[in-house]
Amino acid sequence: MTLLGLYLGVVCSLLASCGGAQERKDYTDVPWCVVSDTIGLNEEIDLDELLTNGEMIMVTLYGEDTYYDYKGRAAGCHYRLCQRFADMLGVRLRIDVCRDTADMISKLILGDADVLVFPLPKQGCKNGKIRFCGTYDEKRSVQWAVRKNQQKLADALDGWFKPDMLQQVKEEERQMWSGYGIRRRAAAPIMDKERGVISRYDAFFVAACSEIRWDWRLMAAQCYQESAFDPDAKSWAGACGLMQIMPATAEHLKLPQERLFDPESNIFAAARFLAELDGMFSDVSSRKERICFVLASYNGGALHIRDAMALAERDGKDCHVWEEVSRYLKMLSEPAYYNDSIVKNGYIRGSETLNYVESIMSRWQSYRNVRVGLPSVTYQQKHPRVR
Repeated sequence: MTLLGLYLGVVCSLLASCGGAQERKDYTDVPWCVVSDTIGLNEEIDLDELLTNGEMIMVTLYGEDTYYDYKGRAAGCHYRLCQRFADMLGVRLRIDVCRDTADMISKLILGDADVLVFPLPKQGCKNGKIRFCGTYDEKRSVQWAVRKNQQKLADALDGWFKPDMLQQVKEEERQMWSGYGIRRRAAAPIMDKERGVISRYDAFFVAACSEIRWDWRLMAAQCYQESAFDPDAKSWAGACGLMQIMPATAEHLKLPQERLFDPESNIFAAARFLAELDGMFSDVSSRKERICFVLASYNGGALHIRDAMALAERDGKDCHVWEEVSRYLKMLSEPAYYNDSIVKNGYIRGSETLNYVESIMSRWQSYRNVRVGLPSVTYQQKHPRVR
């Protein structure tokens, strides 16, 4: 309970005591622990109370169709459907990822959650304290659930859900992931091979990479993978600009939102992020190996890479060798691995991240074989203190 909640509870108690009797009571000895919040621990929260609170809590498990984190953004078909339901109600949605099915049901029954957003088998669950409702799959006989006495919420979920919704959302996700759902105008991988010009942004790459001791041609290869050198590119997840920086990452890097699509600002911010990720993997002593870990983290998130490293180390593999870790990263799309107790961050589309790293490393090699010019001279003369 927040201090504000405690304060309001005491104030309300004081005001109530003034309504009838003339006798004034001394409240100086009343312990803080007796002050109640708006809704008591034993009170049931149904739709009316949920709307009043302005927040709905969903419990779920990690999974490709349920919920996962993509570059700091929530994804998954069932999550997206629940978010749409919350938007329809006009309330916030809070996500609580559980350990297993029993943990989900327990939190729901205890009132720590409002709706179980997971395709729960109806035949295998005989718990009389939950009510199946909302999103369902008739073929698999699975459905979401709420507490037994949440009749209004159950009715609202049943009235909202239509049989074709789940398939529509799955199709939307499939389209988003085909080509990563990026709106961009692709440029050629090499602008002018004879003159040694990879892109019109080479000078920015050189200047930014000189500050982080990173091969500018590697960053150029990464940029082509991210946006095909389109400064106006934007993905379905909200990643923006040449280096596809997420708004939350931009805020972390002190890059103003209005400059997300500015080529120079975007590249320099991405360089700072690469340097930050490089520092996170300082335990990978080989520079060549560490590049792969950094690129994978830029795409899939450092925490997911650490999960793969933990699995590799558990199985006696060298967790500082990318070839070993990459196998486990790919397996983190399988329930047997992303539900393992050693994994802290759940599901990831590991094959996408592996392809990302492999494509950049291959293109980097081709760029290194190009006799490039020296764009840094002109840039540094014009921008001697660019950061």
